[in-house]
Amino acid sequence: MLWSIISAIVIGAIVGALARLIIPGRQSISMALTLIVGIAAALIGTLIAGALGVANTGGIDWWEHILQLALAVVGVLLVTQMRPGKTHPGGTTRT
Repeated sequence: MLWSIISAIVIGAIVGALARLIIPGRQSISMALTLIVGIAAALIGTLIAGALGVANTGGIDWWEHILQLALAVVGVLLVTQMRPGKTHPGGTTRT
């Protein structure tokens, strides 16, 4: 159980950081929020991969990690769009 929590945090941090690198431009969210999004994406991705039967394969579970990364990218994009005070193109600010 402890190993599952530690691995979720580590994989979530990696997945969240990679998601921020993939998304062009600057994201106005903190690293802590990125970590939370990454952990959520890692956990949800693992559940979906398990349901699809690709969670535990011989060697590295590439499909599971690709799914986790895709979910993290979507999550970071959604959180970035929902942040108050986000500047929109043209210089307008959402209130």
